[in-house]
Parts: sequence; structure tokens; C-alpha cells
Amino acid sequence: MSQTYRPDTPEQVADLITWALAAPMPLDLRGHGTKAALGRPTNTSHGLDLSGIAGIVDYAPQELVMTARAGTSMREVQAALDAAGQMLAFEPPDWRALLGEPHGPDDPPGTLGGLVACNLAGARRISAGAARDHVLGIAGVSGRGEAFKSGGRVVKNVTGFDLSKLLTGAMGTLAALTELSLKTVPRPETSATVLVLDLDEAGAVRAMTAGLGSSHEVSGAAHLPAAMAARSAVTAIAEGGQAVTALRVEGPDPSVAWRCRALRAALTALGPTEAPTAVLSHEDGAALWAEVSDARLIADPPEAVVWRLSVPPASGARVLAAVRHRVGDGSLMGWQMDWGGGLLWLALAPTPTAQAEAVRDAVARHGGGHATLIRASADVRAHVPVFEPQPAPLAALSRRVTESFDPKGILSPGRMAEGR
Repeated sequence: MSQTYRPDTPEQVADLITWALAAPMPLDLRGHGTKAALGRPTNTSHGLDLSGIAGIVDYAPQELVMTARAGTSMREVQAALDAAGQMLAFEPPDWRALLGEPHGPDDPPGTLGGLVACNLAGARRISAGAARDHVLGIAGVSGRGEAFKSGGRVVKNVTGFDLSKLLTGAMGTLAALTELSLKTVPRPETSATVLVLDLDEAGAVRAMTAGLGSSHEVSGAAHLPAAMAARSAVTAIAEGGQAVTALRVEGPDPSVAWRCRALRAALTALGPTEAPTAVLSHEDGAALWAEVSDARLIADPPEAVVWRLSVPPASGARVLAAVRHRVGDGSLMGWQMDWGGGLLWLALAPTPTAQAEAVRDAVARHGGGHATLIRASADVRAHVPVFEPQPAPLAALSRRVTESFDPKGILSPGRMAEGR
């Protein structure tokens, strides 16, 4: 019979893991469960629910640092940041719609620990870095039942900083996180989004590359084909009937206005930028970038298999063309580009075994990168490699790291790799 254990303190987490070691009884780590469908299915029927270890421990806006327990709801984190006019610079995405988890206004939005454990970042990743670049300190309990703390609350305190980076993105396979300290930044005064209309994939990559390479401090660069743009909740995007290439600038109002004009002038040679809707307001832009970061526009149909490809930005259009050639237009149910062409989201018809070879071959042939299977059934995720296969030496190193933190495979076994 399966059972889920919900500790209320870090000490109880250590006690539970020590007890699980003695059994032995592997545990599936989770918070609100909004990311439970990421990675491979775990090899356990028992759970360790960390959502009870919650609450903001210390938030000093003047010092740009927040410390919170790992089970703290992202709703609580966001409310505190909003009240102080600050944000997490890496633009945390919300993948509940994509992963088929609850996404209503009263449903759990996920925890801070889950966000960090999965190393998620949104559209601002190209200018601000990933979640792991903003973690100052981290505390948790290893698979040995040993409590530890790494790093601290200030940027100059780099003791154990690499350990924090190692645990960010480990998806609960190395340790149960209990507390986190993250950098915060002031929220920009305003923003505007310049739209270049009706470009093909190659033209979009050229426009995004030009914008990101300019002096105008572009903080987001994404492209939606016409079919995806039509799904947007932003009227100016949905009713245009054209592909949309979007570039965001942020900062003080006069600076944003000047940079928008300069950016439009610089990009006019690549595509239309003078339409009445070619610059989105702060509010409309925020709605668009949330859709892009959350991959909402490719969430339907729910039976589609979703891949996330990280490639050199200049290769984005070529990788997309290669995948389309291999799987056929009929199997490509939706796609979008982010990170200046360096992030490709693909929604494909549900034939994932053949797709994995086609997708990864396309990535390998056009500059390399990583292809991750984000959404598929549990059976598919158990048989198709979810993460990019590692070269043998790197795979051996990964096993040694995992064994050093969790020698008996107690924590979320199988999530990252078969058998572990």
C-alpha cells in the first residue's frame, strides 16, 4: 500500500530519510505535485511531501535577498515580491497548463523548492540566467540522512556555492531541499514589446539575433508562427493573422520609449515594424511573455507529445526544418521559439519512439544541444530517454555524484536515469 509522509520541520525530514534508509524504502519527493510529470516515472510508490516545510524565513528587500523554506508556495513568494516592487530575475515559468496539472486560481501553483529543483527559467533566461544563477544558499537532507547547508544570504559569501548549483536541477535525486536563499532584483519601471510581423523561421532568427546583439538591452526574444499567434489571449497578436517575432525592452519609461523607436528603425529592413499594433504595451507584453514562458500556446491538444530543445540560437531555424523534414508536417502540431532561437518548443503527434531519434538527430546535425521530452505518458517516459543521453564518461561521473549523495537510491529513484 502506498503512503505519503508530510514532515513539518527539516529535522523530521532527516528522521524520515534515515528511517527510509533502514527499511529500505525509496521515496518520491514532491511539493504541490505540479511538476510530478517531469522526468522519468520514479521507481517507488511512497512519497515524501515537502509542502509542509513552508514560509518565508527572512526577506530584506533593501539587501535584495529572500530566504524561504522549500515548501513555500510560489503564490506567497510572488505576493511578497510584488509588495516590495521586486522579482526573481529568471522569470519563473508556470507549466501547470502544459503538464496537465491544476491551473485554476485556487489551485496550488507549485513551490519554491520545486522551481529550484527543476532549474526552471522563463523568457528572461537569455539576459538574466537560469534559476541556479540566483541561488545564494541552500539547505537540505541528503540520501544518507545527513542535514547540510551550503552558501549563505549574500553574494560575496561563496562558501559551498558550487554545491548549490549542483543541487539546482537535480529534481530531488540528490537531496530533499528544506531552505533556499535567492537573489531578488527591482522590478522594471515599465516595458514594451516590439513586434516584427510575418517573418519565416530564418528571418525571425535574424531579427532576434540583431535585437539581442544591439545596444538596446533586449530582455526577451521569441517567435510565434501564425497558428500559435492565433491562440494568444493578446488581441493584437491573435487577430493579426501573421507570424510574430517579439523583442522586449525594460527599464525607465523614457529609456524604453527611446529604445523601442531605435529597435524598430533597426529592424525595419528585416520585416514590418510600423503597423499600429507593432509595439505592445506593458500590460499586453506581460500577458504575451507569460504565454511564451509558460508554453501555454502549445499545451493543446493535450495528447500531443512535447519536446524542449536547447540549441545554438543561430541553429534554431535549421533544427526546426530538419525535425519537420523527418517527422512530416502532419506530425508537427505546434511550435514556438524563445531565447533568440536557442529554445525550441515542439508539439508532435503521439508517436514518440520514432520522434526521439528524429529530434535528437536534428539537434546533433545542426550545432548540438539538448532535447528533453517534457510531456508524454508515464509509459512513454519510462521507455524513451527523457533527457539527452550523456557520453559514457559524463554518465559515469553523474552516477558517482548520485551515489555520493544517495548511495542506496532512496530519493526519487529513476527520475533522472533508469535504475537510479
